[in-house]
Amino acid sequence: MQDILEDLASRCRAILENDPGPAGREQVAGLLSDALKDPQMRDSLVPANGGERDLLYQDPDLGFCILAHVYRGAKHSNPHDHGPSWAVYGQAAGETSMTDWTVLKKPENGEPGLVKADRTYTLKRGDAYLYNIGDVHSPSREGETRLIRVEGMDMMKVKRDKFEIA
Repeated sequence: MQDILEDLASRCRAILENDPGPAGREQVAGLLSDALKDPQMRDSLVPANGGERDLLYQDPDLGFCILAHVYRGAKHSNPHDHGPSWAVYGQAAGETSMTDWTVLKKPENGEPGLVKADRTYTLKRGDAYLYNIGDVHSPSREGETRLIRVEGMDMMKVKRDKFEIA
């Protein structure tokens, strides 16, 4: 696994050094999609016996993280963004129903923002999708799923706003 992870991390790093903006992030999504279509890479990066949030790599200079997630049952998340960061979700196994939300009112003064559903779609094995800074989304999984996520920074160290459905 270490060689596969190191290769993925170095390729992400090269892309983001060249273009840290949305176009570079889209390239990371393409790279992740290709990796997840290869059974050896997919199973190495996101083994079925993994945890719900395993930090695999954090770049010492750029700060981006590569995480593996294994959900063994149904799991639903509220609408959220990634604060000052972006995230690429890559589906390794199972399916995730993802809803994108339009922000009607931004969070302020400790009050949650208001959102309305924009569209819902399904992420299947090999799909990778970029959520840029400020994009609000909510994943829903009905059964066992595995995914890999690349985040612009370690989101465990970031306070995020809350959103309510209008």
